[in-house]
Amino acid sequence: MALSLRMTKVCRTFPAGEGEITVLKDIDLAIGAGEMVAIVGASGSGKSTLMNILGCLDRPSRGLYAIDGRDVGTLEPDELAALRRERFGFIFQRYHLLGDLTAQANVTVPAIYAGADPATREARALALLSRLGLGDRTHHRPSQLSGGQQQRVSIARALMNGGTVILADEPTGALDTASGEEVMRILRDLNAEGHTIILVTHDMAVAAHADRIIEISDGVIVADRPNGSAPPRRAEPPLPPSPAPGWRAVADRLAEAFRMALLAMAAHRLRTFLTMLGIIIGIAAVVSVVALGKGAQAMIMSQISELGTNTIDIYPGKDFGDMRAAAIPTLVDSDARVLARQSYVDSVSPNLSTTATVRYRSLAVSAQVNGVGVHSFRVRGLRASEGRLFDQGDEDRAGQVAVIDQKTRTTLFARDGSPIGATLLLGTMPVRVIGVLQPSRGGDFGGSNPTVYVPYSAAAARLVGKTRLDSITVRVSDRVPSAVAQEAVTRLLTQRHRAKDFFIFNSDQVRKTIARTSTILTLLISAIAVIALLVGGIGVMNIMLVSVTERTREIGVRMAVGARRSDILQQFLIEAVLVCLIGGAIGVSLALVLGGVVALSGSGFRMVFSLPSILLAFACSTMIGVLFGFLPARNAARLDPVEALARD
Repeated sequence: MALSLRMTKVCRTFPAGEGEITVLKDIDLAIGAGEMVAIVGASGSGKSTLMNILGCLDRPSRGLYAIDGRDVGTLEPDELAALRRERFGFIFQRYHLLGDLTAQANVTVPAIYAGADPATREARALALLSRLGLGDRTHHRPSQLSGGQQQRVSIARALMNGGTVILADEPTGALDTASGEEVMRILRDLNAEGHTIILVTHDMAVAAHADRIIEISDGVIVADRPNGSAPPRRAEPPLPPSPAPGWRAVADRLAEAFRMALLAMAAHRLRTFLTMLGIIIGIAAVVSVVALGKGAQAMIMSQISELGTNTIDIYPGKDFGDMRAAAIPTLVDSDARVLARQSYVDSVSPNLSTTATVRYRSLAVSAQVNGVGVHSFRVRGLRASEGRLFDQGDEDRAGQVAVIDQKTRTTLFARDGSPIGATLLLGTMPVRVIGVLQPSRGGDFGGSNPTVYVPYSAAAARLVGKTRLDSITVRVSDRVPSAVAQEAVTRLLTQRHRAKDFFIFNSDQVRKTIARTSTILTLLISAIAVIALLVGGIGVMNIMLVSVTERTREIGVRMAVGARRSDILQQFLIEAVLVCLIGGAIGVSLALVLGGVVALSGSGFRMVFSLPSILLAFACSTMIGVLFGFLPARNAARLDPVEALARD
């Protein structure tokens, strides 16, 4: 449907220092549907300001501007965008094409914001370009086109959504004579088809093509006369393409915002990478720190398990260092046998320890001799690398057999082959070596000394000469909480001894303490990594603010062809989120590579990565993009289209 435009007492003022300057003064103007009008005047006369108000790029400071009787001053920004998108088409002197898009893509932009079906808009864009003689230039970018060709692309863009009213600002000002005549021929043809054409020019030769000339000087219309050369025209211009369904239109606008964000990032690769760098470092630090913490925790837990998986050690006395502990005779072998029958106990080992000189041939060393039960190795999580461990028969007959650790093997059998079957002299007791233990990362009971294990019955009878035990080690059943088992052991032994003359050391306490300490350290270092993330986020915000400033003209062009504020907000927000997500992905990849390097280093340490921490890293990336990208995106969306177009 054709539009009628009417201005009544329209004024436009701008701030100037402490006062203001009036550019338009009490303009009364009516333009009917299908007219071809030329607004002429010298530079600074106010003609461009008048055109901007007519095209809803600007608002009057005072007065009434009505389109088909509807007061434009009452419309919201998105309602003005709808008018520009659906009813107006703009042809700019400097073309204002988007440099990252092809000719066809430039033409389709208004239809994307209008929600046109993809197939329909592509076909219409191709048809318009072909009609304007650019059928073989559809995939060329603006930099690959001449000035005249770029102006024809801008005409096609103005017609994309119908272009009921086409506003042409100095349409031939940047063109040579031949190209200028071609553009004016096209505009005359469009007017003949029913389009309302409003030319803004200072060139009377261009104005001569119009059927009405309005002359403006110092913000006042000084002449409004017919030209008498109006070509015949049809009543109505062609209809714009029909919009797609609502969900499809939203999806298309989202896809356009996504595509433009990618193009902007690709066009400024170095700036994009530097923006990502803070996010990359922060995310890599967070994921690595969590993985290091979990790896360290797993390693420590493994070492504790080697010392004893969920074990309880029972000692005589009140606590370590009790001077009376040696005089307490009540911790005996029968206590171990009773404990072994309890449902909450997996296995039990009575323990006797002494220091003895161990001789093998001409070698002699001081060693720790541990008299242990048949289940001691299971209790402590120890395994044989050679030979075998004790069996019940060795314990029952107080067998003179021994299992040695790696330090003993290295000290006494460095130049010999297997020690299995060799005879050692422990003080005055000869023993036969039946097994060698695997190396233990958790360490052996003897500390730095070589350690020899013998059945506790043999140690009691032949080495120590006492029946009471130094300690009893209980391995708690996996299905029973350690604290519950500790309480049950305390109750049982107190009843047996008729007094609490013992104390208990629970390895689970160490496990929990180390786990808590590891968690606290991980949280502390993670907090430092989060600070790095925040610094990266601030970097994203700063770069996005710069990007908004650099791309102000692009924002103005998009608003001129009908982009809503939400479309601009969406585009810049997507760009910020993409920068952070890609930076997050690179950061996670770097952390995984670091984990691989650590695993291949031969140190035996492994970083333990968890899916929740990686997902949390990506969530952090997204949130940083949204939080720190929102302010620049909002600033872009709130730009005044006429001011944005005026910036270089």
